[in-house]
Amino acid sequence: MKSGKQGGTRELRIIGGTNRGRKLRFPEGVAIRPTPDRVRETLFNWLQPMIHGARCLDLFAGSGALGLEALSRGASRAVFVDANREALAAIRATADQFDAQGAECVQADALAFLKSPGGPFDVVFLDPPFDTGLLEGAMKRLANSGCLAENAYIYVELPRTSTLPALPAGWHPHRDGKAGEVGYHLFRHQSASLT
Repeated sequence: MKSGKQGGTRELRIIGGTNRGRKLRFPEGVAIRPTPDRVRETLFNWLQPMIHGARCLDLFAGSGALGLEALSRGASRAVFVDANREALAAIRATADQFDAQGAECVQADALAFLKSPGGPFDVVFLDPPFDTGLLEGAMKRLANSGCLAENAYIYVELPRTSTLPALPAGWHPHRDGKAGEVGYHLFRHQSASLT
């Protein structure tokens, strides 16, 4: 399909929480690879004990599915960061439609945003476009940003066949899985004094 205003949207559904079953739309003309439903369901099963009241950061937000799912499941805040104005406008429209009070949209390059990200954040979704080579740099910059709360969880998504970059200090593997073309990992951040 050609991108455009008519017939130019794609849809995902929220899997759980107060907005369960509701659809979110994202633009056809924007290169977005949403986290598959099956992966999101697994991830939020892992996060369920700590998502209520959590402060979340959705870097490279794309469709916004991860942050919107977090808000639906009781997160108190989700900051959506994406450089694409059209994608961010779609996230903002969905957040308004869902009356998602804790949603904040920031149009910015994700790596530039991490120079002064605010926070602290309890959960960070780190899912850069697969073909950009941004994952390793984003992990390093996130680790050095000072925005991770103690015991924060960091979700990382990458191609199934790719090797995970070296973990920053204090990042400890928590859970991982593979589905289709996607490999996904959940890490827990703990300072050296607690490990």
